[in-house]
Amino acid sequence: MTEANRIKVMLVDDQNMIRQGFGYILSLQPDLQIVGEAGNGNDAVKMAEELHPDVILMDVQMPFMDGIEATKRIMAQQTGVKIVILTTFDDQDYVLEGIRAGAVGYLLKDAEASDMIEAIRAAYRGEAIYKTKLASGALQEAIASASLSAPDNVLQVKLLEPLTEREQEILQEMAYGLRNEQIAAKLFITEGTVKSHVHRILQKFGCEDRTQVVVMALRGGLVK
Repeated sequence: MTEANRIKVMLVDDQNMIRQGFGYILSLQPDLQIVGEAGNGNDAVKMAEELHPDVILMDVQMPFMDGIEATKRIMAQQTGVKIVILTTFDDQDYVLEGIRAGAVGYLLKDAEASDMIEAIRAAYRGEAIYKTKLASGALQEAIASASLSAPDNVLQVKLLEPLTEREQEILQEMAYGLRNEQIAAKLFITEGTVKSHVHRILQKFGCEDRTQVVVMALRGGLVK
């Protein structure tokens, strides 16, 4: 693979050893290229403007400017960059603020290296990756407070097949945070029917769980 075809990755973390470790792991991937490293949010914003990376792995707690604020500022400058929050804290507030700021992923630093690599590739493809225990709760809070109103950095969502009218209806209820039995009661259908539709929705989005689907749908403007 030529250098021009590689995914340009920028690492942002205030711990040098963390950056070195992640950089070594990612450098072994033929489709990834480390284009820059920053140790705080201020440097991250400046470096992103200069280097135009495809994907940024962003720590949260850093000196001078935290990762959430840096994400907001970078997204205001470059809507095409994809930012994945990578932190030691499985904190619902961090997940929520990361979503609001425009991050398309949230991973813990103790995740498998393969998960981090796939998250970068998925982010580059325009997919959303939120795989923490508290991500679902953060999403529901965001939806309930109507805090995820149409961001400027809308994701391009490519479905394997178009959604049917019923699937679109169920997807909207999923985005409101309703469980299968609640959706069934609201739409006057059986819970088994809802489960079948949800399974098909996940297949069409190419996602493994409801959280990923809802994030993609919200960020892609497919639901309110």
